[in-house]
Parts: sequence; C-alpha cells; structure tokens
Amino acid sequence: MAVHRTKPSQRNSPEVEKLVADAISLAASGSQVEDRFWEDRLNTRLMRLLKSQNQNVIDAALDQTFRINTVAFEVLADVAETLAESLKLEHEGQLWDVVLIAMPIVTHTRYQIPSGPLPKKIVEATAAGLNGAIAATDTRLAIVPWLYSIDQMPHSHCQIRLLTEALATAAISSADVKLELRDMSETIAVLADPRFIIAAISAPSGTPLFKWQEESPARQERGVSLTGWQNAMQEPIASILPGCEFELLLPEAYFTNCRLADKHVRPLSIRAAVNFLESTLGILPAGLSCVVGAFGEEQADEYRIAFSVKGSPDVMYGVIWPLYDRESVASDALNDLSDDESSIKKICDALHDAGVEDVFRHAMLFDPELCDDCGAPLFPDRSGEAVHAEMPEDTPMQQPLFH
Repeated sequence: MAVHRTKPSQRNSPEVEKLVADAISLAASGSQVEDRFWEDRLNTRLMRLLKSQNQNVIDAALDQTFRINTVAFEVLADVAETLAESLKLEHEGQLWDVVLIAMPIVTHTRYQIPSGPLPKKIVEATAAGLNGAIAATDTRLAIVPWLYSIDQMPHSHCQIRLLTEALATAAISSADVKLELRDMSETIAVLADPRFIIAAISAPSGTPLFKWQEESPARQERGVSLTGWQNAMQEPIASILPGCEFELLLPEAYFTNCRLADKHVRPLSIRAAVNFLESTLGILPAGLSCVVGAFGEEQADEYRIAFSVKGSPDVMYGVIWPLYDRESVASDALNDLSDDESSIKKICDALHDAGVEDVFRHAMLFDPELCDDCGAPLFPDRSGEAVHAEMPEDTPMQQPLFH
C-alpha cells in the first residue's frame, strides 16, 4: 500500500513543479528555521490540493521526486501523509488534535478471511481495548464499524483526508460515525491478508494521544501497550475470524500501519501457500520446488514466487511479494543473497522456514505480465518463461491461485 513507482515522463503542470521544487528545497535545508519556511509552503500547497481533491497533482509530484531525488520524495510523501491522516479541529472553543489510526490484524487461513460490518459488541470491545491499553487520558474515539480488507481501504491522500475529517468530527463531538459503507468493493479471496479496523483518536491540542506519550504514573511503553491490546482483543477478534490464525499489531497512524501490515503478511503468504498445497494435494513442503523472479517495467516492483511439484516444470500456484518505497533493488542484485536485509534473502528464508528446500532464483527482470483472459498475474518457471499457475485437474476444490 502507498507504493510510488515512476511512470513515463510527461510535461508536468506548474502546480507539480512548485511542489517538487519546495520538496527539494526542504530536503536541502540546513536549519530548523528554514525547515519551517519550506514546510509551511508545502503544507499550504498540499492542503489546497487535498481540499480540491486533486490527487493527480500529488501523485505526479511524488513520481517526479522519486525519479530525481529520493530524499525529496520521502520529504514530500511524509508531509502529504501527515496532512491526510491528521488535523486540528476547534470544537466549542477548544482546539483538538486528531490522528487517523489503523488497527492491523495480520491473518492467514486455509479457508476464507472474513471482512464486512462489525457487530456492535466488537466495536464496543475495540473502544474498551483502545481506552485500556492504547489511548491516553482525556482522548475521544470514533471507530468505523467495518472490518476492512486491503481492497476496501481508502488509498489516495484525498480519500484519507475526507475520512479523517469525518471521523474527527464524530470523535470530538462524541457522535455516531456516519459513513456510506454499503458499496464496498469485493474482497479478493487469498489465504494470507491483513484486516483493519479504522478509527480516529483525538485529544485537546498539545496533550498526549497515546499512553506512551504520557507522564508517569500513567505512562506505559509501547511493548506494554501492545501486550495489553493483544490480550484485550484476542477473544473479540477470534469470534469474527473463524478458522483463522492472526496477529494483532500495535494501533498506530494510518499510513505507517498499512505499510507495516503489508510487510508482515508477506512471509505469512508463503507459509499459507505451503500449508494449502500440503492440505489440498498432500504434498509435503520438501516435495515442493519454487522459482523466484523479480517483476517490473524499469525496476523491480515485486517478486513472484512460483510453486511446482519437485521434478515437474508445471507451475501450479503463485505468491506475490510486493516491494515498497524504501525497498528498491539494483538490477545487478535481483538474486543476491549476500545482504541479510534484501528482499530476495527474506523470501528464501521464508521458503526455507516453511520447509521448501528447492529454490531457484532468476537474475533477470521480468515484465509484469497478466493473463489476457482472466487478469491473473503470470509466474516464472525454471526456463525463464512467465506462465499461468494451474492447479492439477484432480484438485478437490477450487481455490485462489495466487496471493
């Protein structure tokens, strides 16, 4: 989520050029005084775009800075995300700070991961869990009564700003959340995926939002808050995710936690695939063979992992390992295992941890092809072709063929 990759160069509008210039200037600033000058400029330009729902200009500026100045890209992305997921709002003469938070549930299963409306008792349990383990004293909450899949989450800065504004008003005024939730997109059926509960947390301006910001004796460290949150929510979440194994991550700011959940689910996708093939086809992990290849147009945007029966060239299953903004891979290091923090090393480690011993790595960059008929991603075979994943004809039941 929130992945920015370069697009073909086009003539940019003056608004884009001004955003890019201000981001570069802020990245080059040598003092806090100058920082504040450029931050004010960027904030003003970005707020104008957010209020007018002009996401295209923001995206174009991010694409251009990603190409020419990665430090400026990170500066611009951070400011845009901050303005989308947080705000100040006055209510009855009191100024409030508000942050949109995501509560990730990293889930895997052999069946299907639910999403959809949250029962009232789960919303109440979430509020109690937040107040008991996460939220500081004197905060107010507004919780969306929906269990989101990644396909249903708002992705653009403009969409997220609108959601933040709606929830901020509900939180500060202690009113019911009023959102149109009936026309949510369909959830893609995969065996490992994050689920999210979204909320706004508000506090009088300048006071703590979270328990780890408070002074003693109310203060508690993030690790203590996480344990308290997991203990409070284990039973309520288990009741709405039957047949699933899950891990609760610490509630935090929206963009940060969306990225964190995406990264946490990647090794689980591999384990879920191995478990699925073992339970469906009776193939032990040691009887599987995997081929890993990097896919992208000009640079690697993702790795695709193809599963076969050992000794067979036929790809029967596939998993996608997406790359994010700070995970770029040099073209000469696509299959380099020497760096313990590299994506290909993490993929191979996850496969070996799942019991897969035979792993072949391609050194080439594949075109990110999709099937012309069904739109499914194609996966690399050992010969270097991108092919469709096809389960054996005698497979007991139809299941999704990729993650």
